[in-house]
Order: sequence, then structure tokens, then C-alpha cells
Amino acid sequence: MLSSSLRVAVVCVSNINRSMEAHSILRRKGLSVRSFGTESHVRLPGPRPSSPVVYDFATTYKEMYNDLLRKDRECYTNNGILHILGRNERIKPGPERFQECTDFFDVIFTCEESVYDTVVEDLCSREQQTLQPVHVINVDIEDSLEGATLGAFLIYELCQCLQQSDDMEDSLEELLLQMEEKAGRSFLHTVCFY
Repeated sequence: MLSSSLRVAVVCVSNINRSMEAHSILRRKGLSVRSFGTESHVRLPGPRPSSPVVYDFATTYKEMYNDLLRKDRECYTNNGILHILGRNERIKPGPERFQECTDFFDVIFTCEESVYDTVVEDLCSREQQTLQPVHVINVDIEDSLEGATLGAFLIYELCQCLQQSDDMEDSLEELLLQMEEKAGRSFLHTVCFY
């Protein structure tokens, strides 16, 4: 188990699947973690691909779960959404938007490039207060149950490497290169300041 000194955020589009699976795993492994979405609303797969179910970020996971249960228990059980919302509810009350968070993190992992762009843009637009660095790392994660689990373990492995590093600032680029080679994928990385 890792010590919780590394402050980590995981961000996806709606704070439903990928960021919450990583939140669940990192928390179980003892990390200090929060998770977020970046969009204006939470969008869940609906009964048809062209008709998502849309909620405000203020809607709790329990309210979403109960609403979908009433609408079509079979559909949302079969597509895994009820399972995901049940897991999420055990972690925190509801989804959160990254743009509304004022906490400081050491590392922010994003789950797709468009989310990475949004997070970096948001951080760069904030007034710098402490000049504390925050590393934003994009790990492209497929938005599926299996993809979310695989991505969460990759993020955990990256956190392990960062925790074991004597000097994260000096060794991060090398660690990312090693992980890129091992995982067979590339990571976007930038440093912003609070």
C-alpha cells in the first residue's frame, strides 16, 4: 500500500466511469485521490446511442440510479450503468466538475486528450497563488468497463513509480518514458502552477 502523501486527481468527461474506477482503485491502495468530470452536464448511455440520459452535476449518483431504475431497469442493468452508479455511490455522493475545484494536487491524470486540454486550459487561466507545480498527465483510456479497469491500474502503476522516486520533479520525464515503453502507449504531460 502506498502512503497518501501524493495528492492525486483523476479527470474524465462526466466523472462516472473512468475517473471513478481509478478513484476506487487508488483509494483502496491508500492514495489521497479525488475525481472529476469536465463537461457542463453528466451524460450516460441511453436506450439508444443517439439518446443519452443527461443530468446536472448537482444530481447525486443515488438519484441517477433511482431515476434509471424507474425508467428501464433491464436496459441499465444490461449496459452496466446501474452497477457503475452503485460503485460510485459507495465512493462519494455525486459527480464533481474539475473547473469548480480549488484544491491543490501534485498530479492530475486525465483519461482522454480533450479532457487533458480542458484541464490544462483551466489551470493556466487561474490566478497563480503559490507557484506550486502540478503535473498533468494524459492516459488515454477507453470508455468501457474493461478499459476503465485497465486504465485505473496503469494510473496506479504510474503513482507507484512517482511515490518511489526520490525527486519527482527531476525524474518524471524519465519515468514517463519508461512507462510508455512498458505500456506500449504514449502519455501527454505538462506542468502548470497554482
